[in-house]
Amino acid sequence: MRERLRRMFQNRYASYTIFIIIMLIKLLLFHYSLDVKSIDMNPVDYIIAIGSLLLVSFWTFWLPPRGRIASLMLINLVLTGLIYSDLVFYRYFEDFITVPILMQAGQVSSLGESIRSLIHWQDLFFFIDWVVLVPLTVSLVFRKRYLSYKKPATSTRSPRNILVRRFIAGTLTLLLGCILTFAPIKIASKTWAVGLFDSNWWNVTIYNVTGLIGFHGYDIYRYAKDNLGLEPALAQEEVNRIQKWFDEKRSNQTVLNDTFGKYKDSNVIMIQVEAFMNFVVNQKINGQEITPNFNKLMKESMYFSNFYHQTALGRTSDADFVTQSSLLPLPMGSVFTRFASHDYDTIPSILTEHGYTANVYHSYDSSFWNRNNVYREMNYNRYYSKKDFVQDEMIGWSISDTSFFKQSLNMMKDVPEPFYSFLITLSSHHPYGIPKDKQVLDTGQFQGTIFGNYLQAMHYADESLGQFVEQMKSQGLWDNSILIIYGDHDNSIKDQTFYEQFLGRQMTELDMKQIMNQVPLLIHLPDGGSAGVYSEAAGMMNTAPTIYHLLGISSEPYYLMGDSLLSDKERLIPLRSGAFSDHEVFYIPAETGGFEDGTCYSLSTRNPTDINACKQGYEDTKDLLKISDETITYNLLQQFKATTANTK
Repeated sequence: MRERLRRMFQNRYASYTIFIIIMLIKLLLFHYSLDVKSIDMNPVDYIIAIGSLLLVSFWTFWLPPRGRIASLMLINLVLTGLIYSDLVFYRYFEDFITVPILMQAGQVSSLGESIRSLIHWQDLFFFIDWVVLVPLTVSLVFRKRYLSYKKPATSTRSPRNILVRRFIAGTLTLLLGCILTFAPIKIASKTWAVGLFDSNWWNVTIYNVTGLIGFHGYDIYRYAKDNLGLEPALAQEEVNRIQKWFDEKRSNQTVLNDTFGKYKDSNVIMIQVEAFMNFVVNQKINGQEITPNFNKLMKESMYFSNFYHQTALGRTSDADFVTQSSLLPLPMGSVFTRFASHDYDTIPSILTEHGYTANVYHSYDSSFWNRNNVYREMNYNRYYSKKDFVQDEMIGWSISDTSFFKQSLNMMKDVPEPFYSFLITLSSHHPYGIPKDKQVLDTGQFQGTIFGNYLQAMHYADESLGQFVEQMKSQGLWDNSILIIYGDHDNSIKDQTFYEQFLGRQMTELDMKQIMNQVPLLIHLPDGGSAGVYSEAAGMMNTAPTIYHLLGISSEPYYLMGDSLLSDKERLIPLRSGAFSDHEVFYIPAETGGFEDGTCYSLSTRNPTDINACKQGYEDTKDLLKISDETITYNLLQQFKATTANTK
């Protein structure tokens, strides 16, 4: 049996066919492990997958027997590693690994326990073939006498003929791979997937057309265009269009109502709470409030009940960027790591222009998410990182939120007023490992599950927030400071059953999309003014303009995409996936990428409505994402500001 297997592997066509079949099975296993609605493996997808495998392996035909077998095994190892890494990454981020993400490898590796919690025992099936193939490959490649088919004594094949046959086999395989891969993709891009490669909304929609290997090939090409000088300069016509859009936006952005400038020269303290989601607010479990302190604070604050986090693959760094800059996140990677040195109009840079001292507090490595460079570019006066905090009570990634808040407020005692303080918490980070002695909720049926752990983490974060408020009062900051609290992104727990059990009702597609995309936003004003629940759609892009409005700072000189939440303007809130919400509808795009394949929900009935009710919002969302992407990528704000300066 072993000898027969060896002989089969010595045959170039048999071994190559086995390789293709094994890798195709792994791609199928990957696809169905994603469990993505609206995307099935149809015959065309099989053709593209096979073509992609041919393209990454055709060159093995050009090698001598030992080199060919070793190379096929090497490709198997590399592709399997890539496929599985994508799967684990998707379980957390709902996206695939890209070149910019690999450039942020430090951020991914720091996830530690979070990544380990995403590994399932069934994943062993991705590697089961290695048990046979690795030893077999080693025995064939390194044995003293290489086994090969015995040629007849009359064989007249010369070394030159052998090389020609290898070259022809490899070249034909390359041509076949190109046809099987690019022809279906070309047809799709001209028919049902028109514009997909221009919009770059969501990598899953690209995967739906190209397959996994094709997606990574396209990602490499896309990265090369952006970073290796292959991308042509943005057409001047498009630059002019974007500048005109911003000029029109700036001309009517500032709204002079009774709240404009009412809190001029107040301190601004903004807290970004890790994984704080909206669905836990005002909820109880077994009679215990999950967020009692936040609930109490809501009664004397502005609470935005339909606030969307608008983040993408940059997660926490995206939340930071969108909130500070009033621009949108990129479709690939993080602005913090890709375009840190580009020009943006951010809260710290604008407030320091108006006499504020701007500091940021985050008890973690200063280089994480490239924050040390980003915060310098944002013009913060100081970044208080891990080295500035006493590492006393540790929870998860860093010191506890309680210790972090206490130490941060103590540092603020020496900061000249008015000041802007931005605080980023960590204790409630995935996988929510709050120590047993701090788990005070009775989570009942969720005990021992990651959802139960999440509820414990949110209760602990809320307790720390309550202590922060009390210390603010004791330090004399409460009556002269605007306090802003918001969640940065979702909790990465996608199991719908948890939410149905917790909320006691079945979840619709709309329910789940809103749950996973909504975080709380609370704004407490020094006099408790304007308190109430604001149910209109809002997003992180609206936070900075709202702060400027309260402080009486005109938005006209700056390039911001959002509007103040205290204006009466109707708002469209675009999400990176191409979904959006306004005051009437919520649009959920299909993974296929086509507008008509998505679903338009009426927010009044919470049922699907005529798809055309979302048509204008869909077009506006596409345009907003494109404007933001090009503004960031091509550093357009620097160009716009230079033009403005030259005309003065």
